[in-house]
This record gives sequence, C-alpha cells and structure tokens, in this order.
Amino acid sequence: MQVFLYILSHNIAPILLIVAIGYLLGSNFKLDVQTLSKLNFYVFVPAFTFYQIYTTVLPSSILKVFLFAIALLLINYLAAQVIGKLRRQDVSMRNAFSNAMMFYNSGNIGIPLITLVFSGVPFIVNGETPYLNAALSIQVIVLVVQNFTTNTVGFYNAGIGQKMNWKDSLLSVFKMPTIYSVPLAFLFKFFLPYDLREFFLWPAFEYMKNGLVPVSLFTLGVQLSKTRLTQLPSADVWIAVAGRLFGGPLIALGLTYLFRMDPLTSQVLMISSCVPTALNTAMIAVEKDNQPLFASQTVLLTTILCPVTVAVVVYITHFLFVI
Repeated sequence: MQVFLYILSHNIAPILLIVAIGYLLGSNFKLDVQTLSKLNFYVFVPAFTFYQIYTTVLPSSILKVFLFAIALLLINYLAAQVIGKLRRQDVSMRNAFSNAMMFYNSGNIGIPLITLVFSGVPFIVNGETPYLNAALSIQVIVLVVQNFTTNTVGFYNAGIGQKMNWKDSLLSVFKMPTIYSVPLAFLFKFFLPYDLREFFLWPAFEYMKNGLVPVSLFTLGVQLSKTRLTQLPSADVWIAVAGRLFGGPLIALGLTYLFRMDPLTSQVLMISSCVPTALNTAMIAVEKDNQPLFASQTVLLTTILCPVTVAVVVYITHFLFVI
C-alpha cells in the first residue's frame, strides 16, 4: 500500500496538477487549443524526439519495441472490430470505437508519466537516474508509431472519403516535423563526424525538449476544458473506456512475454499502454463528423479515471519485472 500511495502522490499527482491548471485556465479564458497543439506537434515533440534519440544509447530491443507497438495496434483493432460486430454497431460507430481502443495519449501523458516514474524511487541509484534516458527512448519509439498511425489510420477510420482522400491524409503526415526528426537524429548520431552537443545552438534543443512535458500537459487540460458530457455515456463508451484502461495493459503484458522483452523495456511498454485514449481521436471525430460525442466522452472518461488505473499498473510492474 505504501508503494501504491507513493506512486499516486509522486508520479500521478504532479501530472494532474499541471492538467488541472490548464483546465482552469481553459475554462476561464479563451485559449486557442489549436495553437497549443501546433506548438506541441511542430516544436516540442520533434525537438524532444531528436534530442532523446541523439543523446541516448538506444536499447538493443529497438526493433522489438517497434514491432510491439505495431502488434499492440493490430490486436486492439481486431478486438474493437469483434466487439463492434457483437454489439451490432454500424460502420461509423465501429470505426470510432476502433480509434478509441487503438490510439492512446503516448505524448501528452505517456512522456511525463515515464519521466516521473523512472526518475523516482525505486529507480534512483546513488542519487542518479540511470534508467531514465533508456526508458524515454523506448517511449519515443512508441510515440512515433502512435503519431504516424493516428494521422493516417485514424483519419481513414473516421471516414476519410468524406473530406480528405488517403493521398491527402498521407501528405498531411509528411508535413509533421517528427517524421523527419527521427531519421535526422539517426543520421547525425551515426554518420556525422561532429558532436552536435558542442554546437552553440544545442542549448535551444535542450530548452525545447524540457518544454514538452509542461506544455503538453497544460494543453491536455485546456482541451479537456472544452469537452462536455452533454448526455450520459452509452454502453459503447464504457466498453471503450474499459478496453483502453484495462484491455490495453493486459494485451501489452502478453506481448512483452511473447517478444521476450527485458525487464526495463517491459515496464515501460506496459505502463505506456495504460494511458487514456488520445485527444487527437476526438479532434479527428469532430473534423470528420464521425461519432464526435462518443469520441469526446471516451477521451474525457479515460482521462478522469486513469490516475487510479495507471497507479495500479505502475505498482504491478514493479513486482512483475524486477530490474
């Protein structure tokens, strides 16, 4: 119980505080969510991704992590499709249901959560955090996979033929800087005969990297302040919530054993898989007019309920995977 309470107070509470500040400011002022989202997608996420890949000794399991992220998406998609057919959902609802199960908040909540967990007890050794950079590098790979698929498969599932064909959707993905920051980081890391950390502009990357956690959580709070439960959630919403918060980590647990992941990678991936449904799914649903109420309610409820479920998953991983 002491460990569980520590996780709630030291890992979850700091996240909720920043989200709450964003929520309060978003409720009382006319803050532009689109502008905040663009700051995240076009500045902080690519800078963070580049910095982490360039400065970190990447784990040997990098290919396994990539395959894990793809497999988790596919299994969640198949599970959502089966549940949708059993519940006789129409195509529109089934696709919205699939998005809610497949895509999770690997950036806004995933990165801060991994940062807090692996920079605290019991991961502090002699006053240092030796596992933090490796854990963040694993999470960055998950983030890249999630961002790419959300902006391609997510749009398609939401009814891509209505306003944007698949070519335009794919083109919009290639306008995202993160797509380029990843290969550039690998290119400079392994082939450039010069250490970028000695470059006089390198501190700018550090500043932008450090800005991701607070700005992304603040953005999450502002965006949640715009979401309202205008009517009671349907059974489909509650099933999607359960699938995301409970089904996600259970599937992840099975995959870590299937891929024979090391303890650190297993902890990161299981913790990462239990975060709420991605906010982008609600934005896509609104833009494509594909079950926007269902999508917004799922995002809101998974975010409200996740502090307890996340704390439980973090607690369990400490005993399942001993580093």
